[in-house]
Amino acid sequence: MSPLRAIYLGLAIVGALLPMYHIGLWVWGNGPAPKLLFAAWQANSATTGLMWDLVISAIALSVWILAETYVRRNWMALVAIPATFLIGVSCGLPLYLYFRSRPIE
Repeated sequence: MSPLRAIYLGLAIVGALLPMYHIGLWVWGNGPAPKLLFAAWQANSATTGLMWDLVISAIALSVWILAETYVRRNWMALVAIPATFLIGVSCGLPLYLYFRSRPIE
């Protein structure tokens, strides 16, 4: 594995663990209440702006993944789409870059 691929994989792992840790802390304190979590994302203009920034980034990343997968036929890279929406862009983007940077055969 090249150093660049190792960095992408490391960032994907950290990008999964850090957000999930903080979401886990929130769930531990508030219980599994999606309505409360969504309300927290809209608690003020700063959090609402950040939420929309991440939603739009996730959609743009997904469109890019779909377009490039169609051309490159790197079907494994599609795993980055559910990672993006279930974990976050901080996991999905470096995960996709990890899959995209594999040596071409």
